[in-house]
Amino acid sequence: MFKKVSLYTNQLKQLRGFYGNVLEIPIEASTDEHFQISIGTTTLIFRHSELQNSYHFAINIPGNQFTLAKHWAKERIILNREAAVDEIYYARFEADAFYFEDPAGNVIELIARRNVDKWSDFSIESFLNLSEVSITTPFVEEAGEKLQEIGIPISGHFQIEPDELNFLGKKDTFILLVPPKRRWYFSKKVSETSPLEIVLEAGKTIQVSVEGRLTIQ
Repeated sequence: MFKKVSLYTNQLKQLRGFYGNVLEIPIEASTDEHFQISIGTTTLIFRHSELQNSYHFAINIPGNQFTLAKHWAKERIILNREAAVDEIYYARFEADAFYFEDPAGNVIELIARRNVDKWSDFSIESFLNLSEVSITTPFVEEAGEKLQEIGIPISGHFQIEPDELNFLGKKDTFILLVPPKRRWYFSKKVSETSPLEIVLEAGKTIQVSVEGRLTIQ
């Protein structure tokens, strides 16, 4: 679903160092205003902002590489914990996951789909695509209606729940529609309204303003 995702940060230099040097993801383009990396088939761009912003996003990885992925991650960063554990199984998605944060406080999830296998050592080549991208907005119902109008269905609910975490999408890629001030799993961080842009593989572009208003082109 996600062809290109642009997020905004006032810590561009620190994030460039984290993704390029700590996670060792090749920086494909870089200026004083942005840098670009590939997460499998998805292009992820961080753009400079004067404002502090934060997001949650998830990366799909092969299910049979979950343990290898944790070892790979622990050599580089500290995993987040919840109730004294650093991983979780989501029966609804048939997937295992763990979480960590980057220097800007973005909550990153690696989610291993048990129906996907890759027979190799774990590396950034095991990043398949962006699985989840959060949109935090006070206008959850309005945003949900606009996303459904372009064919992105609700998953797990019969209707948009304005005070809950809503999944919109199918298979293994979802937009997470969430109101402000909801705590992210495996983190002390809470959801904050932040601007972003998503270019879908289907060609539509979703833009979210600083105030959380969603427009689609």
